[in-house]
Amino acid sequence: MFGDETKIISGSGNVFADIGLPDADDRLTKARLASLIGETIADLGLSQTVAAKLLGITQPDVSNLLRGRLSGFSLERLFGLVRTLGNDIEIIIRPPKRREATESPRQGRTRMMVG
Repeated sequence: MFGDETKIISGSGNVFADIGLPDADDRLTKARLASLIGETIADLGLSQTVAAKLLGITQPDVSNLLRGRLSGFSLERLFGLVRTLGNDIEIIIRPPKRREATESPRQGRTRMMVG
């Protein structure tokens, strides 16, 4: 049915990078933050209206968040919403790895771990 031409390619773990979108790390971090916000709202048993009042945003903004429509949300704003819902945030910045003098510096990565 599929023949010998079928190839399976493993993803990188970041769908945004896999499909070639710019700022893939930031997009993935925003998506994970939105997911965490949605999970926390559900765990607290809040309606969108009540969550909106608690977060200081509109109900349509909560709806957009929960649907993954994140263009109006900066990382800073999402971090603030996560904190408002009672989650702690810890940010660790690591120095760049050692490189050869002839190498150009690489772009740093953004990574989020929930736990």
